[in-house]
Amino acid sequence: MTTQALVVSNLSHRYGDREALKRVSFSVSAGEIFALLGPNGGGKTTLFKIVSTLLRASSGHVRVFDADVARAPDRVRRSMGVVFQAPALDPRLTVIENLRCHGRLYGLRGPTLDRRIRDALELVRLQERRADLVGALSGGLQRRVELAKALLPQPQMLVLDEPSTGLDPGARRDLWEHFVELRSLRDTTIVLTTHLMDEAAGCDRVGVLHEGRLVTVGSPADLTSAIGGDVVHIVTRDLDGLAGRIAERFRQQVDILDGRLRIERPRAHEFIPDLVEAFPGEIDAVTFGKPTLEDVFLHHTGRRLE
Repeated sequence: MTTQALVVSNLSHRYGDREALKRVSFSVSAGEIFALLGPNGGGKTTLFKIVSTLLRASSGHVRVFDADVARAPDRVRRSMGVVFQAPALDPRLTVIENLRCHGRLYGLRGPTLDRRIRDALELVRLQERRADLVGALSGGLQRRVELAKALLPQPQMLVLDEPSTGLDPGARRDLWEHFVELRSLRDTTIVLTTHLMDEAAGCDRVGVLHEGRLVTVGSPADLTSAIGGDVVHIVTRDLDGLAGRIAERFRQQVDILDGRLRIERPRAHEFIPDLVEAFPGEIDAVTFGKPTLEDVFLHHTGRRLE
């Protein structure tokens, strides 16, 4: 049987009158890379805090490798490495000094700590920068130091809150390569929160979190294929009028988004000629393509991720 690294069951949380999480349930298998995708304010960080034992849930349960986060937080922390959205480094210390301080908090000393630091720096390719002040490093290199810190206790699972925050595209690609390498070398389970579609698309599975609810979960390929067909975008000078006429003529749901009409339609290459012929002179441009995770979010929530 596949080991479950993380099991979230009917999890809810309130901040006063505001319900941040609403009966969220999902599981993550050991060795899986799993993303919680959603906008800021959608509940991702609240769930991150509960999973990482920083916040006690109002109701529901979370288990990490069969340890309850509320009843056995110390056991959970020993199995987990955490990377926060906000930096957690001392810029006045060197890379190796930051790692030594963090390792000692985990009770690591002497040759064991030295070996763990060496291994972590090698994995994130920072051996040559170990004596540099953290404050002198670029944002991407500082993020690698954060990851090296999280790896020191050799966790079974990494939990990362918006790990690519503030990184340029090149640094983001490097960071993602480290995640894939970790899973390959150590079978590390990686759970991350993100609002970036391309980041979520690189995961094994994605859970879409919107206004505190988990609206869908599955592999990126399964989520996009479940929409069915293609996504058609139409440029016109009469958005409302043409939307109504297309809906009536073809019995088709038509959305207005970003100054264009949007239609989900199977076999769009056959539909578009009929569409243009039905409304001559009213369509300035029309394009179509396969659904993306952006379309998945829109399909399930009625809103764009932004």
